[in-house]
Amino acid sequence: MTPKATESSAEVHGASLDERITGALVGAAVGDALGGPVEGYSPDQIVQRHGGRVHGVVGPWNGDAWRTARPIAPYHKGDGHVTDDTLMTHALVRVYARVRDHLDAFAIADHLVTDLMTTPRWIPELEAEALPLHRVFLAEKWLVTRLHYGHVDPREAGVGNIVNCGAAMYMAPVGLVNAANPAAAYAEALDVAGAHQSSYGREAAGVFAAAVAAACTPGATPDTVVSACLALAKDGTRAAIEKVCETASRHTDFESALVPLREAVAPYDTVGPDYRSPSLAARRPSRLHAIEELPVALGMLVVADGDHRHAVLGAVNYGRDCDSIATMAGALSGALGSPVPEDWAKTVAEASRLDLWAPARTLTEVTREIFTRDAGHRRTHEAAFTALGGPRCSA
Repeated sequence: MTPKATESSAEVHGASLDERITGALVGAAVGDALGGPVEGYSPDQIVQRHGGRVHGVVGPWNGDAWRTARPIAPYHKGDGHVTDDTLMTHALVRVYARVRDHLDAFAIADHLVTDLMTTPRWIPELEAEALPLHRVFLAEKWLVTRLHYGHVDPREAGVGNIVNCGAAMYMAPVGLVNAANPAAAYAEALDVAGAHQSSYGREAAGVFAAAVAAACTPGATPDTVVSACLALAKDGTRAAIEKVCETASRHTDFESALVPLREAVAPYDTVGPDYRSPSLAARRPSRLHAIEELPVALGMLVVADGDHRHAVLGAVNYGRDCDSIATMAGALSGALGSPVPEDWAKTVAEASRLDLWAPARTLTEVTREIFTRDAGHRRTHEAAFTALGGPRCSA
């Protein structure tokens, strides 16, 4: 992708760590809630159902019949309810709050699995308190099956699972803990996601975390975020991001970008043209392919020039797995410092009966603790390396 010569309108030099973490987590939840009711449909179907593009919170696809209408039942998607993307993101924040250090696959086995299967929480789509395990998709139930019941080595537990965006969709906290250090975020997310995913699903988790970390860098723009991703991404994931973002750079409005972005990602997407009827190769391990959600989220970030509202609406109206695409686009634009619309955030928080700001406060506190500890480790290492005569003075 060729970087744009102009400076991004979303560049916010003065945005603090607190503001970026809050923007990313609240922005992700808002994107998730807006995308939920149109997930799985095409842009044309969305227009037909809603009489035009979606521009905010909308009701369930099947109206009052959401409890029984297939294939969505029994989930109340719409009306501002967050989905499993946000439930998993908040669960990962709780793991950070408990461990108060960098995470690995063993932390997922020891803490995230326990959180999913033992503590009832309010589930907006079920309109009831329930175990998060009862809401998450089968790809996330895999964590409990493999780690709790199968006693598989956490670093290898993701092998054999469906390859999708399941791990990537909740990796924003990893990027935020490693704010402004994309390489560290990438490495930590790959370790964490090893308990959940393999192949390009795991790779996407690493690259998305790196993208969030890059977005937190002072002076970051959509183009610098994409460049950070391309510097780290491997195989089909890298190729898909490069192609999609190159296409996105030729658009400034999501309406004109919807079809071109789908065409750009299609060669790397295993699901195929009919989202409800995946192809034979769908979600199988491959070095040639990529999940659809991350490249498209980055593409919408480029189209929107980092603006949260524009990026999220582009992701939502793209359709297909648009709750996860909008979750990622919302996290990235929020981390860049683009304000999350207050009316959206308030509506989603009230409808979902969740404090969307509390996880951000918690993660900001933990992130500062981790940075202080990391800085101490670096100083200890520097002192030891110097004592070894390691540094070479330049002539």
